[in-house]
Amino acid sequence: MLAPEKKNELSVSEIVDEAMLSRRSVRAFLPRPVDDDTIRDILRVAARAPSGTNMQPWKVYVVSGERKQALSDAILSSGVRPEKIEWDEYKYYPDKFFEPYLSRRRAVGFALYSLLGIGRREVERMRAQHDRNFTFFDAPVGLIFTIDRRLNKGSWIDLGMFLQSVMIAARGRDLHTCPQAAFAPYHRQIRPILGIPDEEIVVCGMALGYEDASKPENALRSERVPVEEFVSFVR
Repeated sequence: MLAPEKKNELSVSEIVDEAMLSRRSVRAFLPRPVDDDTIRDILRVAARAPSGTNMQPWKVYVVSGERKQALSDAILSSGVRPEKIEWDEYKYYPDKFFEPYLSRRRAVGFALYSLLGIGRREVERMRAQHDRNFTFFDAPVGLIFTIDRRLNKGSWIDLGMFLQSVMIAARGRDLHTCPQAAFAPYHRQIRPILGIPDEEIVVCGMALGYEDASKPENALRSERVPVEEFVSFVR
């Protein structure tokens, strides 16, 4: 983010744009702690996200220290590989990818593995990198987001806006994040560690902390298609 003296020279729109444009998925964090007051401030600000009839359908479990380690251990010792586990609460991806989404998915995966020096046939190294999700990429803070299973799709949209608000609020405090759907199918391992009741669906996790800029994976900058590819102006 920008230095304080530089921020004073910018308009509100420029400050907001900087927060949004600098948001990216960071996959290596410093051990530097994030204090509880800062986390509360981020979540308080993010809670201004819109929701239908002000239902505010989000729940957040903040983990750090020994409890975060216990969560990681429970998943990594479960013996269930991510490519085999069943997404039995909700499905994030389609059963079969198709264009243009298949190409975009492959491009970002190849870009990440290239930065890490992982070849296309190095399956074990790919698995090891994926498993880093479950340690929150060594971030000092992990967030687990849930939603009441009795709610409908509109509330999931609301939760998505809340998630984005968390990530933007984090950038305003020089923190980085990585949203992680990988946690969702491991809800059976997560529930007892965090005391999550059965009526809540584990939607995703999120790493929160200070970026380790020395790590090659954090050089990744995923591409975005131009506005003309997804916008139609109808007059």
